[in-house]
Amino acid sequence: MRRLFKNATILTMTGEEPLRNASLVVAGAEIFYVGTEPPEGRYDETVDLSGKLLMPGLINTHGHAAMCLLRGYGSDLPLQTWLEEKMWPMEARFGAEQVRWGTALAVVEMLKGGTTLFADMYDHMDEVARVVEESGIRASLCRGVIGLGPEEERREKLAESVRFAEEWSGAADGRITTMLGPHAPYTCPPDFLGEFVAASERTGAPVHIHLSETAFEVEQNVRDYGARPVEHLDKLGLLDRPTLVAHAVHLTDAEIELLAERDVKVSHNPGSNLKLGSGIARVPEMLRAGMRPSLGTDSAASNNNLDLLEEIRLAALIHKGNTLDPLAVSASEALRMGTLYGAEAVFLAQKVGTLEAGKLADFIVLDLSAAHLQPQERINDVISHVAYSAVHSDVLDVYVDGEPVVRDGVCTRLDEEKVVARANEALAKILG
Repeated sequence: MRRLFKNATILTMTGEEPLRNASLVVAGAEIFYVGTEPPEGRYDETVDLSGKLLMPGLINTHGHAAMCLLRGYGSDLPLQTWLEEKMWPMEARFGAEQVRWGTALAVVEMLKGGTTLFADMYDHMDEVARVVEESGIRASLCRGVIGLGPEEERREKLAESVRFAEEWSGAADGRITTMLGPHAPYTCPPDFLGEFVAASERTGAPVHIHLSETAFEVEQNVRDYGARPVEHLDKLGLLDRPTLVAHAVHLTDAEIELLAERDVKVSHNPGSNLKLGSGIARVPEMLRAGMRPSLGTDSAASNNNLDLLEEIRLAALIHKGNTLDPLAVSASEALRMGTLYGAEAVFLAQKVGTLEAGKLADFIVLDLSAAHLQPQERINDVISHVAYSAVHSDVLDVYVDGEPVVRDGVCTRLDEEKVVARANEALAKILG
């Protein structure tokens, strides 16, 4: 299948300037051409995108999709109270059905908002992977593991994490990649984290872990292990492995330097961190240190949405206010955080994150006709419009591997009405 998308404004994310009246050619699952003079020849489909913006799909590098079922539950609480008194007791009731339909609900929301790739850490991950298969989205998945139980339970969880990573890697026509998911330093004892390091070395799977989300957990780590979380993980050898850390809110200058030196990837979750009162990550300092932080929503229970365009806007705004520097995180940098840096964070930058010939055809189309995206004259900055003004409902079409998974705002492979109904039924079953 060869498709020509023409007359678009295109953000390739390989440079600062958008291409005007440009074209993108897709051959099979890959991008064949991007530019202003498309090659002649026969096309199976030609799509006129006059008045539309074409850009890479958005990448959500940290979340717990099934927790969509808990959206709006336990709001306005600090993290530890929220987890221990609200989330964990409810999640203990989750079975495969709740995970399946909670994830499907999340995927519908993400796809319709322009997310083409998400990273997920949870339980019953076979169900998550099956939703990815069916929906057409791309995902980096890991079985999240809390290691506070008995030794036998920890061994079973580790074995399941490894089994899942090996069994599903490369599945769904390559759309699924996998990691190992120890939850956090404060929920996994040192020797247990050491077993994850060994498993990562053995399987080659990267590690996805929460890190320094709150001041409380940093202080607890010092009390329990005599070191802050970054030093603690470094001593255990975990940071020598390919690693994606979520949050990384409470870091010192030295810790930022160490993470940069180890090439550790960071998922910045501004919306969740603000709602839980966890703080504001030191993203400008990370950028100056040469790090390239990505963006994540965390779960819909702590955000309360999965809108990457909103996270891009927050990333571009809150650091300006926090540092009193309007140059702290530019609009273009925030867009890279939601696209290219996201691909780097899940170790897929060679395949997605920018629009270039030879890369996989993961892209989205936004309607530029709405009043909040005007004017569209050459003096008006399209990048600024996307970062500061665009909303999820501006997303018209979403393509993954060159195939439409959303057209005219409607998912092509998931029945939204059915997903909404089954998600509500699944929650009702555990509420009694």
